[in-house]
Amino acid sequence: MRILVLGTGNILLTDEAIGVHIAQALADRYILPDYVDVMDGGTAGMELLGSMAGCDHLIITDAIVTMKSVPGTIRILRDEEVPALFTNKISPHQLGLSDVLSALRFTGEFPAKLTLVGVVPASLEPGIGMTPLLETVVEPALQQVLAILRESGVEAVKKEAAHV
Repeated sequence: MRILVLGTGNILLTDEAIGVHIAQALADRYILPDYVDVMDGGTAGMELLGSMAGCDHLIITDAIVTMKSVPGTIRILRDEEVPALFTNKISPHQLGLSDVLSALRFTGEFPAKLTLVGVVPASLEPGIGMTPLLETVVEPALQQVLAILRESGVEAVKKEAAHV
């Protein structure tokens, strides 16, 4: 079994960095089994092909722009909902992810399971650091990722609890 939690986003565009922050919080605060990798994908595209190929479960955390959603809204999309969402402009770096997902399907290495934990940004303006609103959403989004991992049979252990 191989699971990849991939945090994507541009840390130079305020809330566009949410996916990276969620993945970083997971890596910093939890111990995961050896078959679960957590990766900062930044704004990379095809460079991620090898890391994403053949995953049993690919979990992507990212900012998603949707017309009717309120900033701070968390949306969970699964399997075919994810590539379908990428056909609309939802993220400044989405072209790279869309291309990688298409390439994985073409090569027969598409993940067996695909989940997107998306958060609607309040701002995509240039700047380092997220808006106060999205800073408060990192924890609930992280809890969603942990729940998705549990669905795949993964129990994450808090690092503080491991030292007791």
